[in-house]
Amino acid sequence: MSGYSLLAGVRILEVAHLAPSSVGGHLADLGAEVIKVETGPVGDPVRTGGSLAVGGPDGPAFMHLRWNRGKKSVALDLRSDAGKAAFLELAKVSDAVIEGTRAGYLEWLGLGYDVLKETNPALVFCTVSGLGSDGPYRRLGSGGPVFDAYAGLREVATPSTPPDKGIAGSTAPGIAMYGLGAYGAMGILAGILHARRTGAGTRLEVAGIDVAASWIPDETDAALNEGRTTQRSAWLPDGRLPDWPRLEAYRTQDGGAMLFGAHVEKFWRNFCHAVDRPDLLEIDLTTVDEGSARRAETVWRELRAIFLERTREEWTELFLTHDIAGGPVNSVHELIQDPHFKARRNTYTVTYDGVGELELMVSPVRVAGEDFAADLAPGLGAHTWEVLRDVAGYDEAALSELGLEGAPSQAAGRNAGAS
Repeated sequence: MSGYSLLAGVRILEVAHLAPSSVGGHLADLGAEVIKVETGPVGDPVRTGGSLAVGGPDGPAFMHLRWNRGKKSVALDLRSDAGKAAFLELAKVSDAVIEGTRAGYLEWLGLGYDVLKETNPALVFCTVSGLGSDGPYRRLGSGGPVFDAYAGLREVATPSTPPDKGIAGSTAPGIAMYGLGAYGAMGILAGILHARRTGAGTRLEVAGIDVAASWIPDETDAALNEGRTTQRSAWLPDGRLPDWPRLEAYRTQDGGAMLFGAHVEKFWRNFCHAVDRPDLLEIDLTTVDEGSARRAETVWRELRAIFLERTREEWTELFLTHDIAGGPVNSVHELIQDPHFKARRNTYTVTYDGVGELELMVSPVRVAGEDFAADLAPGLGAHTWEVLRDVAGYDEAALSELGLEGAPSQAAGRNAGAS
């Protein structure tokens, strides 16, 4: 069962490993039937990827539970003639195919776009890879940190200890690895709409490095147009505000912190009046000149002292009362206890055999009149028999040739229910 019903009637055929599995994951969350083709004894490596697992070190990874939930798993050896034939039959009745490995993998197998469109001219074919299908880096192995490092999104520092190893450490969380799923899903949906309007399929490509490179477009566009760019405020060309105390995090009385978001003049004015400090409005924090840093330091010192006068909860209430932008700075554990997080019903529950009830994050998309509730990610090959019979139209003889005669329990995975 998929999360929502918006894409009921849309069928996606997916061959994806790791982060590219999130493309089909977004579509499954919205109600598409996503058939995930997996090969070998392990299948998608994301099943055991990441540092966190359910029910012990041999349990499924949380990334797998998120990116593969609501899908149907079909075990096929795409290097075999029988596996290729089954894949072609499934592609014939699908709206889109996701190639979520290195670009060109399906073409190498003889199952590329040019072959598939012969049997399904309206097919949308989306390649999702790390480095893309062209360019000098196209054959490099990659992963989430590689995307961000390529685009300047990961800040790397060499720690002083242990001094003899010189290990470069990155301080930024992953960005493009999680963002590429949304871009891929958006492109596929646009391609399906185009196909239904024109009858013509489309070939798409989404690369993790391109997602990373476009993540902060203002900075990249400014670099591309260096010499034509003018600094008109205290904002730095890279989008940071190291000398602008109106957009900064401040420690609160209870040891917490608030992100102060007075980037708009209205919010700054409302704050200064709310804390009875109209004198701060007289300090120029927008003009860029030799005195900018000194004036910013003066306001910084004042704001640091002011924010220490109230707790994080009290500041949140004051911001709400006086229309001031900002909000609490949470750790992950504080986030899941935050009253706003709880009020927005950000989680749903499923039952996992041998573990019990799990509470997991919902899709960030909200659909009026529907509650999100998706089945757990499937066991490897759990739907092979069912999909080949019901979707590809295989009869008992054809199933027997693949070693799938008899009962669907032969490929059954763990049972799961959502509520």
